[in-house]
Amino acid sequence: MSLLLALVIGCLYAAGTYLVLRRNLMRLILGLALLSHAANLLIFTAAGLRRGRPPIVPRGALTPEAPTAEPLAQALVLTAIVISFGLLAFTVTLLHRAHQLSRSADLDMLEGTDR
Repeated sequence: MSLLLALVIGCLYAAGTYLVLRRNLMRLILGLALLSHAANLLIFTAAGLRRGRPPIVPRGALTPEAPTAEPLAQALVLTAIVISFGLLAFTVTLLHRAHQLSRSADLDMLEGTDR
């Protein structure tokens, strides 16, 4: 299972990097989305994929009952999702503004918009 996830993560990183390096703003946005999904999968895979109950300590106990799910990986992925959503929203806003100015999604056409 880990080998399959490693291949999926590698393919997502490769496709995301390829799309980010293209000269089109829409492909840039799709590439950023793929890179963020790959990072989330990498965090989950590195933390270990296992099922368990929520890490809640019962009343009167000092530690949660085993087996429990890893809360740190879940918190990191939740934070990464929020950050990637903010980044994608900002990029979409930039794409919209660039399209208003140059009427093109090509990065080469944006050279004259500095004035």
